[in-house]
Amino acid sequence: MTTAIYVRVSTDRQALTHTIDQQIERLRAHLKGEGQELRCEQIFRDDGYSGATLNRPGLDRLRDQLREGAIDRVLIVSPDRLARNYVHQMVLLEEFERSGCQVHFLDQPIRQDPHDHLLLQIRGAVAEYERTLIAERMRRGRQMKLRAGLLLPWPTPPYGYRAHPDRPRAPAGVQIEPTEGAVIQEVFRRYAQDHETLVGLSQYLLQLGIQSPRGKRCWSSATLRGLLSNPAYTGNVYVDRQRLRPARRRRSATHPIGKPAAGRDPAPPEAWTFVSTLPALVSQADFDDVQAKLGLNQQRASRNHKVHAYLLRALVSCGRCQAACTALTSSSGHSYYRCWRAVQRLEAPSDARCHARYSPADQLDALVWQDLCALLAHPEWIGYA
Repeated sequence: MTTAIYVRVSTDRQALTHTIDQQIERLRAHLKGEGQELRCEQIFRDDGYSGATLNRPGLDRLRDQLREGAIDRVLIVSPDRLARNYVHQMVLLEEFERSGCQVHFLDQPIRQDPHDHLLLQIRGAVAEYERTLIAERMRRGRQMKLRAGLLLPWPTPPYGYRAHPDRPRAPAGVQIEPTEGAVIQEVFRRYAQDHETLVGLSQYLLQLGIQSPRGKRCWSSATLRGLLSNPAYTGNVYVDRQRLRPARRRRSATHPIGKPAAGRDPAPPEAWTFVSTLPALVSQADFDDVQAKLGLNQQRASRNHKVHAYLLRALVSCGRCQAACTALTSSSGHSYYRCWRAVQRLEAPSDARCHARYSPADQLDALVWQDLCALLAHPEWIGYA
């Protein structure tokens, strides 16, 4: 009989304290008492994966092995290591049974008896209740600490600050990092100038050789905008600065439809919730001036410029690389659809640029409109598609 073991811990902290190794040692000792030796390929483990989901790499490999009939028995410490959701437990146990595999739990052994199955169901429901209760208590506890100013809303401080190693979430332990703080002040100072742009700031930092907060060679415009719009640099920490919104559309017409992911929109400042203070890097007046310039530039951005009408706006994809196309109108009045990868970005290598030709918008719009009118005139054609 081929026996495998499955072990799991929910958090990285548990993985660091070797609780998963303790599970392996218990199961190894149990198998040794039965006269079996445990090999490395018989161990299926998930370090830092929640039992509330079935999307776990170790569990997926175990299920693949069961589907191939390579395992006759699975040994687990307790049912909540397999899954904390009662429905998930039943799905997995039925799948194991269909594969002809036996499941044994050390702490709560079960037999093929209605009473034992009922007990397993009750324990699964209790485990799911405990998980929900713990999560809700932790959420409420974090909210109370945030409102009391005892907890920071992010696990790591923004670029330009350093947290105390022993108290990383305590506001009192946050200090200014001198080098990064000087970069932040310079970024605010330069952007406040009349003709400075986010792209110009990126080029300036690239020339100085200053790496981005994630260690990249080039700063993206999104990163710079995030820094310039972060009120924490004025010394005030807020939460609820964003709110969820439904997804608006697909990124490209060639991408699968699927279920779109929800996006986020900035919330108005009056909806923010103040939680704590930090050492300030810029004054409130300078921050307000930068916000006014960011808002004005966003209104003037080409994506928000609706002077020119494009029939296929956000619906055209590049025929060469399948990326989304943007619409533009030249100074001479000619309109085109252009692959967004045709524009050479600062951080992109030269061979990453798409060399597809621009598509004349008037001709493409007329062609699509002609086909659409023909389809509406002959609806029976839809059945042949």
